[in-house]
Amino acid sequence: MKKLVLTAAAVALSATTSLAATEVTWWHAMGGELGKKLEEVAQKFNESQSEYKVVPTYKGTYPETLNAAIAAFRAKQQPAIVQVFEVGTGTMMAAKGAVYPVYKLMADQGEAFDTKSFLAPVTGYYSDTEGNILSLPFNSSTPIMYYNKDVFKKAGLDPEVAPKTWAEVAEFSKKIVSSGAAKCGFTSAWITWVQTENLSAIHDKPFGTLENGFGGFDTKFEFNGDLQVKHWANLKKWQDEGLFKYGGPVGGDQAATMFYAQECAITMNSSAGRAGVINNAKNFTPGFAPLPYYDDETKEPKNSIIGGATLWVLNGKDDATYKGVAKFFSYLSKPEVQADWHQFTGYLPITNAAYELGKSQGYYEKNPGSDVSIKQIMRGTPTANSKGVRFGNFAQVRTVVDEEFQSLLSGKKDAKQALDSAVERGNTILREFQAAN
Repeated sequence: MKKLVLTAAAVALSATTSLAATEVTWWHAMGGELGKKLEEVAQKFNESQSEYKVVPTYKGTYPETLNAAIAAFRAKQQPAIVQVFEVGTGTMMAAKGAVYPVYKLMADQGEAFDTKSFLAPVTGYYSDTEGNILSLPFNSSTPIMYYNKDVFKKAGLDPEVAPKTWAEVAEFSKKIVSSGAAKCGFTSAWITWVQTENLSAIHDKPFGTLENGFGGFDTKFEFNGDLQVKHWANLKKWQDEGLFKYGGPVGGDQAATMFYAQECAITMNSSAGRAGVINNAKNFTPGFAPLPYYDDETKEPKNSIIGGATLWVLNGKDDATYKGVAKFFSYLSKPEVQADWHQFTGYLPITNAAYELGKSQGYYEKNPGSDVSIKQIMRGTPTANSKGVRFGNFAQVRTVVDEEFQSLLSGKKDAKQALDSAVERGNTILREFQAAN
């Protein structure tokens, strides 16, 4: 009897041990509906196998999540995975000893990882100078134009034709405001990302030296060129004429509010906002189009650049955990997983296979405008000026740029003065980062 009891206990202990899945901690910055969808992705992975359990934890905004991960790493309490926004890429690359590069992780764990399967503009941003992907693309976006077809029709404009150039944006806005169809022609979120970084990329103008920071850390900003000065001056003029309304500090949350309320007929914001636009456009029909460009500056606008975030793996975990991370990353890269995430959120599909799956499903035909972001970011071949911007402490620089834009709108500075000041202040922040790293 004693032997029987001991044997049964041993079997029970063995079963319990085999059933204990290895936990993979994942810190992220997605709240609301996006957070629920993210948790659903993790849950479905957990249900697909029994060896690993991904545990997602919301840590606040992107900056808060990055800061929390840095503090946790120093205290040796870091998660296995952390979601970091694109402007944190330079900071992560400079964090010596903290990062386990994804290309190395997948190779070490024997997981297939074909870099050519991902959208080139996305992988190009998150790769080192030798083309090695450092973090896993997950929720990448790019800004597009949203417009109100009903307001266009009231103003006597063709609701199926969006403005292609900045001259047309101004022309359409004048008709909209003068006709009384809306109080404002257009607004924009993210003055830095949309109206400065992407403006520069689309027109193939530099934002900084050394290929916008891709060529090394010893770089500096130079986004105060003739194009940027002209555009900021135009935004100020269009504000004074009642055609443009400022969307608010940094992220410009008021831009979406003004668009939903039909106060402004056009807004420019992240493609990830598509689901929000559809859900909030209860009383009008939204349209989707590429960002405008200056046709006196270029006849062939370049690709737009990405926003969003990727998943970074942190050092200091055991091999079993990293095996689970690699399995999870392989799962995330599956066409059906990426297509579902893309179609629900408006983020880019990340992989070519996910995009092709959407086509075969008829998703883009059934949802006109849902592929605008993909076509725009895949437009042409990325140049040194259009593959993105990568600088340390860039989130802080974005705040500085926005402050200088506000000084322009208030009349305290002209466009040249505001941009010169933004560049000077930005370079001070950059030098401090370079000195510390």
